[in-house]
Amino acid sequence: MFDRFRKWFVARPARPALPSGHGRPPQHNVFEAAATYVAASVEDDWDRIDEAAGWVAPDALVFGINELACRAVIALARERDEPVEAVARGLLGLPGAEPSRPI
Repeated sequence: MFDRFRKWFVARPARPALPSGHGRPPQHNVFEAAATYVAASVEDDWDRIDEAAGWVAPDALVFGINELACRAVIALARERDEPVEAVARGLLGLPGAEPSRPI
């Protein structure tokens, strides 16, 4: 029995090695999906929005978008030399943050 298996295995034509990722969709990480999703949303590109949304699980996409928003607000606050909360509220069109009060 083992001899028949060995002959069958040896007689099979060898398949050439495939390049990495061949035949499979490209793997995308959470941050790549979030960046593409947000950029496509700004450009109102629904095809890219749908494509990016399919790259990762919905909860992972939400995490990535949240992380992108946090990093963007921090960077903008540093650039403007303003408090992070004031920048975040300003971007959303909300009234300025109240000054912090000691507890």
